[in-house]
Amino acid sequence: MSQDRERVVNEARAALRGVSSFADLEKARVEFLGRSGAVAMLMRDITKQDESRRKTFGAAVNHIKVDVEKLFADKERALGEKENEKLADDEAIDVTAPALPLRERGHYHPITLVEQELADVFMSMGFMVQDGPELESDYYNFEALNIPPGHPARDIQDTFYIKGHSDWVMRTHTSPVQVRAMQQYGAPLRTVVIGRVFRHEATDASHEHTFRQIEGLVIDEGITLAHLKGTLLVMLKKILGAEVKIRLRPSYFPFVEPGVEIDVSCTMCTGTGCRACKQNGWMELLGAGMVHPNVLRAGGVDPKKYTGFAFGTGIERLVMLKYGIEDIRHFNESDLRFIEQF
Repeated sequence: MSQDRERVVNEARAALRGVSSFADLEKARVEFLGRSGAVAMLMRDITKQDESRRKTFGAAVNHIKVDVEKLFADKERALGEKENEKLADDEAIDVTAPALPLRERGHYHPITLVEQELADVFMSMGFMVQDGPELESDYYNFEALNIPPGHPARDIQDTFYIKGHSDWVMRTHTSPVQVRAMQQYGAPLRTVVIGRVFRHEATDASHEHTFRQIEGLVIDEGITLAHLKGTLLVMLKKILGAEVKIRLRPSYFPFVEPGVEIDVSCTMCTGTGCRACKQNGWMELLGAGMVHPNVLRAGGVDPKKYTGFAFGTGIERLVMLKYGIEDIRHFNESDLRFIEQF
């Protein structure tokens, strides 16, 4: 049995010398450790042994298995180290190289550029620009926005709750600032909120757990959906181009009544239909509507005297439409090759 042990281990060692990739390693692993491999064949022979030899034979086979598995583990580790070394060499930065010229040191991030454009557009229409707490109370994030405990709409929000503080959350939208602004300034009111929000979501090409939003709120006497449409059309034509068109579709949001979805004509195909807009010429962009009376009351505003509209959207979504960016993950990669394009 000792000869078999040396033979199998030596054969495995010889086979691994010719392995230079993980694919080759897997083929060799099947040859020796697979269901029909050399070690498996020896293990099947255990039951064929006389009872007097079975225990000794089984122990010897187990030693062979352990030795071969160690050889493969060592080889896998060596391949991994070699791959990491190659990656380090390929992506190495020569810190002794001369510094970049001043004009090449950095660029504005596309999100920063669009946020500045948004702020300029709304300030030109008489809005103030503000932000609020990112760590928000359950009251402002939900209850004050007509989403009481047990409301079905809470299931829509993938919320980061604070451990040990069930009444505090990382805000899931910028809407809490609506109520804070009404409480602070009263009515009439024109404000936009630009800030960071948080959702417990898996990251993919169109979703991030941390992203930026813009929220708009107008409160005054006689405000209607026509004012909402006109305001958004001014903003979107400035950001996405003078040719852009919008349409309103009925929708539901707890903090507005009625609620609408705002679609824009596809910026990729100008509304003729393409893969980006799923051939229908329109792309969903904003949620909006007339501020719900309960939200006005939470802000200390009399809904019998005042009406208002509100809207909100992800800024990354706007940036992706403006510049034709297909993957939201580019925004957080800190890759100068990406940022310097804007």
